[in-house]
Amino acid sequence: MLSCAIHYTGESSFEVKTEADSSDHSRLHTRENQYTCTQCEKRFSSQAVLSQHMNIHSGKYKCKECGKCCESSSRLAGHRRTHVGEKPFECTVCGKRFTDSSNFICHSRIHSGEKPYKCHVCTKAFSQSGNLKSHMRVHAICDATEENWYSCDECEKRFSSERSLCQHMYIHTGKYKCVECGKCFQNSSHLAVHMRSHSGEKPFECTVCGKRFARSDQLVAHSRIHSGEKPYKCYVCQKAFTESGKLKSHVRVHTGERLYKCSVCNKRFITSSHMQRHKRRAHINCA
Repeated sequence: MLSCAIHYTGESSFEVKTEADSSDHSRLHTRENQYTCTQCEKRFSSQAVLSQHMNIHSGKYKCKECGKCCESSSRLAGHRRTHVGEKPFECTVCGKRFTDSSNFICHSRIHSGEKPYKCHVCTKAFSQSGNLKSHMRVHAICDATEENWYSCDECEKRFSSERSLCQHMYIHTGKYKCVECGKCFQNSSHLAVHMRSHSGEKPFECTVCGKRFARSDQLVAHSRIHSGEKPYKCYVCQKAFTESGKLKSHVRVHTGERLYKCSVCNKRFITSSHMQRHKRRAHINCA
């Protein structure tokens, strides 16, 4: 017989959990992902999450503007706002606006100090699920042996999770291919942005210094030079950065994760710049 459990969720409301629900929830803690997507081989902790993910492949929720497929109608609605510039969610503390409620909620925790995402290994807490996922690599990589890494067969870049490898593979197998350099992309909008690197088009201009950029996110990151804002903080040493990419590179100093391999001697490096510098110094006579 299927058993049920009742959980108090606050504000005089209760949530009924079945035995199956509890089993799915427990996988969030054990990191067991037994449900695999037959299209991209991503793995999920429950059948419900997998079913929602499959909407991306079926094209059930597809953007008419750029062709991007979303996993739900709410995600599609939020995505559409990026095309029209609509940002209906406003922070009552600092006035910053957002296109979707999830980003707004994450931002609100900066002011409230709420950290609902807790590491089950060391109990460190985070305000965003993405920060927790990044943190978990510290534990995973520290315990990892050479066999635990996921390597790309095309370029030999290594990843600490199968999901990260699957996301990376779009570079090699994506549907939309650049006719200039052959690089592939998951959707047409990403390809359109990439094409600006060949055409030199830079439609986004800084209102302070006039510097122009090919992508809106580059302008946003640049603007923080003028504002002094550094929203990306290292969960190990608390060092702050203006861009998420710089934080990711920095975190590898703590994890020891070395993604970039020298094509001459196979030595690995934390950043591509370190790898390129090594090649210039150690292999100066190599063609």
